[in-house]
Amino acid sequence: MNRKPAKLALPALIFLAISVAPVAALEQTCRFIQAKTDREACYKRQEEELAVRRRPAAPTSESKSFETMRQLRQDDDAVYRSISNICRGC
Repeated sequence: MNRKPAKLALPALIFLAISVAPVAALEQTCRFIQAKTDREACYKRQEEELAVRRRPAAPTSESKSFETMRQLRQDDDAVYRSISNICRGC
């Protein structure tokens, strides 16, 4: 009997339950607010918070330029190493 799928399913279900729990908790707190305007404001805040969490962090131009400079430095170092191995005047 192959138990491999069962072994993989349990950790996946635990991870899913843990990741969904905070979202469900946020929705439940807004549901019990009696005033309609307050409840709608709560839902709107939740939407904004979830949108921020789901949005991947945009790389800044500073980090892009740093990455470019790092790559150029590595390329230069490789060229200098190859040049130093050339026999001059042999």
